[in-house]
Formats: sequence, structure tokens, C-alpha cells
Amino acid sequence: MSKPDYYDLLGVSRQADAAEIKKAYRKMAMQFHPDRNRDNPDAEEKLKELNEAAAVLLDEEKRSVYDRYGHEGLNNRGFGGGFDVGDLFKDFFDGIFGGGGGRGRAARGRDMVYETSISFEEAARGVEKSMEVPYEIPCNTCEGSGAKAGTKPSLCRTCGGGGEIRVQQGFFVLSRTCPDCRGAGKVIKEPCSDCKGAGRKEAKETVELQIPAGAYEGLRIRMRGRGEKVADGRGQSGDLYVTIHVEEHPLFQREEDDVICEVPVSFAQAALGAKLDIPTLEGIISMKIPAGTQPGTLFRLKGKGFTKIQEYGKGDQIIRVVVEIPTQLSTEQKDLLERFEALSSNEQHTPARSGFIEKLKSFFHWDG
Repeated sequence: MSKPDYYDLLGVSRQADAAEIKKAYRKMAMQFHPDRNRDNPDAEEKLKELNEAAAVLLDEEKRSVYDRYGHEGLNNRGFGGGFDVGDLFKDFFDGIFGGGGGRGRAARGRDMVYETSISFEEAARGVEKSMEVPYEIPCNTCEGSGAKAGTKPSLCRTCGGGGEIRVQQGFFVLSRTCPDCRGAGKVIKEPCSDCKGAGRKEAKETVELQIPAGAYEGLRIRMRGRGEKVADGRGQSGDLYVTIHVEEHPLFQREEDDVICEVPVSFAQAALGAKLDIPTLEGIISMKIPAGTQPGTLFRLKGKGFTKIQEYGKGDQIIRVVVEIPTQLSTEQKDLLERFEALSSNEQHTPARSGFIEKLKSFFHWDG
């Protein structure tokens, strides 16, 4: 299988100088470093290719041969195989992936995800919610050490307390979690009887969450430092992410920051005009609809919608008129409607219907 072009591999032009090549290599190597791709078995091979490309392009002699003759030229000149970037980027990787011969990484508790539901009105005006969140906290019996009272964990001999095993493979260093201490850096010979050596116990903690006005379905709020605590209490706590669910409302629907409300009116109210009681997020208001209001007509109430998160102002409330047709009529009502229909032949009364009939006659040459 042919090797990829070194310039294409690093994403640089053939005129790139050493600084550009180093910058491109750092970016790509960080992306494909095995510590960031534990579930990608191809990442290690990709990193080897990147190192090989950088080793050639940062060496003037090798680069000159490669530019003239390609991969075959390197092999013929004795440069093939065993490419070595050496210590050129070792400090770079150590700084990012916890290098330094057993220093290990700073302990940090895991992030936690929680869900809570709020009403439609609470989403509109904002609310403070008290939530009981299940946690794992340091065991008070062993003070988070996991060791039996009167004893203490011993330093892991395999990793020297760093929690990681670092393996030098030619031009780069791989870090792996220590199999003996599982990253803790310590080995517990006599575990605590209360927490069974875990150093943590289950507990619940009340958290006060401020949900902003304008909250929407699926909004995720981050609470820094309110996630899982580190067992020994020395590291940084994780974060708590709370996903908001908004309950449905019997009268309102939401479209972005607008509130939609369908208001049914009678045929007579639509035809004659009427004063209606309209529900809003702020209470009941009175609104007039003009005579001749058609089904589906929209009326907009400015600023009666949801607060715009991270913006200024509010959305609107949109009133959608639904003209309700009677389903059961008395004999007298039928007679009145028939008389009304007989008097409504003038196209001024029903312009839409009259226009439709005219188009029908024209298209089908129909006399009606």
C-alpha cells in the first residue's frame, strides 16, 4: 500500500517553513494522540505516520531528497524506516498528557448529568428550583482514603504513585492507566469496612438551581464544581449539568420566543366583531376583533411572549382565531341561517367565495 504524501498528511504546502510544519504537526498530533483516542485503534498508527512525516520535513537533507524523489528516494538513500523525531515535541506532549515521570494528572471528579421539569409559566418567568441530587461523597469513616481505620494506602510500586505507566516507543511516549492501582497511585491492603475501599459513599445533596426566564425544552445549565467529589478531597470536583424539560400547557404553545394561543369564536362574533377575553402569560386581557374576521386570522400582542435568553426583549403572543361552526341547530336557527344565506348573494358579503366561483366559471366554462 502506497504511503500518503507527507505534505498532505500534515496539511501544509510544499513551500511551508519549519515553523509552519511544527505548528501543523502539533495540531494533528494532539488530535490523534492515543490518550485522546482510547476507543480508536487506528489513532496510534496515524500518529506514527504524522511523526514520520515531521521527521522527514524538519530535516533539510531528508526533505530535499523527498521533494526530488519521493518515498522511494528516501529508502534508496538509507533513510527508510526508523524515522525519529527524538525529543523535539516531548515537552509538548508531557505538558498536555501529564508527562514528567510519575507526576500523573490532577485528580478531578466526574461530571454529572441531572434532569428536572418545570411548568410552562416557570419557563416563561424563570424559577429557582431545589433539587435533591444523588452524589458519591468521600467516606467519613476513612476520610476518603479507602483504607481501614489506623492504616493508610501505600504508594503503588508499579507506577510510583503517578497512576499511569508511561511507555517510550521510539519518538513518542504513550500513557496508560496503571493496571495495579487503576489510576489511583495508591494500593489499599486493608480496605475500609464502611465503603469497602472505594473511599466514597452514596449521599444526597440539595442544590439550588436558578433557571432563567425564557428557559426552553432541552436547555442545559452547567453548575461548576457541583458534580462528583474526589475521594480523598484533594482534587477538583466535577461539574453538574442539568437538562430542563418544559411541561405542556393546555392553552399555549411555544414557537421560538413567541407564544401561540388559539381562540375559538362563534360565527356571529367573527362576522359582527366582538370583545374577547384573551389569556396571556401575565393574566387575562380584553381584545377586540373587527367585524368580518376570517378563520385563521392572526393577531399579535407585542412583548407578551418569552424572554429572549442572551438577548434583549421578549417575543410576542400570537392569537390565532378559530371560527367554530355550530354542530347542532334548532329549527329556528336553521331558518335564520337560510334567510341569511339568501340575503348574502352579494359578492361584497363573501368576496372570497364570489371570487372562487368566478374562477371556476372561467376555467371550466361553467355557467353555474
